[in-house]
Amino acid sequence: MRERRLIMGLKNDPHADVFRLLRTQVLKQLRENNWTSLAVVAPTAACGKTFVTANLAIALALEVNQTVLIVDADLRNPQMGWYFGMDVQKGLFDYLHSDIPVEELLVNPGFERLVLLPGRHTTSASSELLSLPKMTALVAELKTRYASRLVLFDLPPLLSSDDALLFMPHFDAALLVVEDGKTTPEEVKRSLVILDETNLAGTVLNKVNGAAFPRYLQSGQ
Repeated sequence: MRERRLIMGLKNDPHADVFRLLRTQVLKQLRENNWTSLAVVAPTAACGKTFVTANLAIALALEVNQTVLIVDADLRNPQMGWYFGMDVQKGLFDYLHSDIPVEELLVNPGFERLVLLPGRHTTSASSELLSLPKMTALVAELKTRYASRLVLFDLPPLLSSDDALLFMPHFDAALLVVEDGKTTPEEVKRSLVILDETNLAGTVLNKVNGAAFPRYLQSGQ
């Protein structure tokens, strides 16, 4: 887990407090607004959105009064399985292309109250797949099956395709991950224009001063 940077899975790791703080601040936003789904997005690749999603999901699952579902909806470059050390055989791509029941795709990655719908296959037709009625029905089912469930979507970078924009009706709020020293002000502005159509729960500034751990910024700061 240390190699794959699953900080929340390590015992007594001092960096875990970063994600506990992030969890508390995100939960406050979700509960105050009665939101149950959150998309983790970034302007470009390599900002650390999947890293943040995985660790935030574990932190949220540690709350005993709720369950958490991660949906790896980055069909162009699904990485969530790698973070949890899984050999993914079937995933979201297979569900959208066949009649496989979603129950056969949901897996527990080794943490109590945490479930993962992994991605398995990269495809250039991801935007078409994410806009299918079958995808719409799936998201509605996942969000309403359990009253205590929070759903986290790991989406493709905002500025590399229209995937996240097409998927926007499916989530209540977004968490924007930007990379310190790499993400440009123009990229942030363009991302915020896209996210103007949804609720912004906040921003995570990742890799601050070269450190591979994030700092949470409240929405509007």
